[in-house]
Amino acid sequence: MNLFHQGLARQTDDSKIVAVAMAKPGIVLRRPVGTNELFREHARLPTAESLNATPRSGKAQPKKAAAPKIQQIDERAQRRAAAAFEKEQQRREKQRQKEKDAAAKAHARRKAAMEKAESALQDAKREHEEKAAAIEEEMEALQSRATAEEERWQKLKERFETALRKAGH
Repeated sequence: MNLFHQGLARQTDDSKIVAVAMAKPGIVLRRPVGTNELFREHARLPTAESLNATPRSGKAQPKKAAAPKIQQIDERAQRRAAAAFEKEQQRREKQRQKEKDAAAKAHARRKAAMEKAESALQDAKREHEEKAAAIEEEMEALQSRATAEEERWQKLKERFETALRKAGH
């Protein structure tokens, strides 16, 4: 990012700022917006008091006495901001909970679908094994019948061949 191009940084001739920058070359130094605090690697957020401090131009301007009414308005604004922040946090927490619940429901649906598919697979496997066993039994019975038929045929054939030889002599 080019902070100078974006207007987030500017060149300075202030000797204090230059000294701090030269002590940490290559490090981006920051200070809270609207304050005259020293530049640091990690700037703190500005406070309401620091925003009422002297402006960044360095020229000391007389501090205006804050009227009690302005302070009350600031306090009310702070309370409203805090309430809005709390409300937003609660809204986000509800949203996270909804997303968590939706994810849990989706997980439960996937798990139920997997269990149903596993059950269907087991049923199909059991049915296949029963049919395969029945076919095996039928094959053994057919093989037994074929063997018995072959034996019967061999005996019958031998009897006829023996009768044929006797008749031909």
